[in-house]
Amino acid sequence: MSSHEHRFRLFSSVEYEGQLYMTPQNFIESVTMSEPRNKKPWRSLTKQELEKILSETPAVWKGSSKLFRNLRERGIIAYTEYLFLLCILTKPHAGFKIAFNMFDADGNQMVDKREFLVVSGLPSGRIYKEAAVALSFFYLANSCASRNTSPQVLKKESQEFVPRSYWDVLRRSASQALFSDLAERADDNLVIDTTLLVHFFGKKGKAELTFDDFYRFMDNLQTEVLEIEFLTYSKGMTTISEEDFARILLRYTNVENIASYLENVRQSIPDEKGITFDEFRSFFQFLNNLEDFAIALQMYNFANRSIGQDEFARAVYVATGLKLTHHLVNTIFKIFDVDHDDQLSYKEFIGIMKDRLHRGARVKPEKGAQT
Repeated sequence: MSSHEHRFRLFSSVEYEGQLYMTPQNFIESVTMSEPRNKKPWRSLTKQELEKILSETPAVWKGSSKLFRNLRERGIIAYTEYLFLLCILTKPHAGFKIAFNMFDADGNQMVDKREFLVVSGLPSGRIYKEAAVALSFFYLANSCASRNTSPQVLKKESQEFVPRSYWDVLRRSASQALFSDLAERADDNLVIDTTLLVHFFGKKGKAELTFDDFYRFMDNLQTEVLEIEFLTYSKGMTTISEEDFARILLRYTNVENIASYLENVRQSIPDEKGITFDEFRSFFQFLNNLEDFAIALQMYNFANRSIGQDEFARAVYVATGLKLTHHLVNTIFKIFDVDHDDQLSYKEFIGIMKDRLHRGARVKPEKGAQT
């Protein structure tokens, strides 16, 4: 069992026709907590109960950054959809178009229900192996193509797709091949509707998803998870302490002695100023661009130059276009500057942050860890 499968089974709470599902509340807990809040035996749903739950699912144009919190236990999320949502949380905004195009097999700038099922996998699990192959390709192409974010070009006279790079050609041809092969077996009668399917494509499954709707959904999901983490520590205030910011950053990482890092923050920043939500969000937007940032930072390593706060801020801006505040950059350095020389350890910082991106999928949390 993979780490993702293990975490899905750990947090899922619903069973329907022999398949396990998460509720929206389960998903939120899986990415913001070390362990389920109240782990109970899986609850079996009847067909009538599922239909009632799905009837309360809002349309995609009614979505917000409180969607999962509003639905709570009134919804179901399949395993492949769980992987899809995890992927969203770790992707930069520049990658949203790439993700949309992976679903848009015919290139008409719209995604229908069948296209979505082919890449995300049938929620019923009846074509699980083929869906896993498709989803693996989605991860591969999304990762590789993120290094070329040139926009696609449409010919005005025919609206025909014109590829701008090798990855555009590969994505389009492979996506169409997967679609034609799998769609033949994606019988609508075998599909168990889920909250995401109804949210995206309506109760009858006939609606189509535009890029604007898709982008808004992805952005709202990222914002919702960050708001939940921030509000857990802000306790109604507009800021969280620098120590709590460090605690959030080091959660789900391979750091063995987190207490020493927290003590480092307390000593280095005696006068607490606090981290605002805008600063908090900008840091995690930067974190989703970690690979590009790592390349920029390597330039300093190759030149045998130390990485100070100015170099760090410049590398973030060059790689992501984000301008982190001086206070945020200073706080990051105080957290990771263990030898107090005001320089950042490149390998240590990148390694810890890569673990943080996976939100518990790679690191087994210790029992009793603070959530």
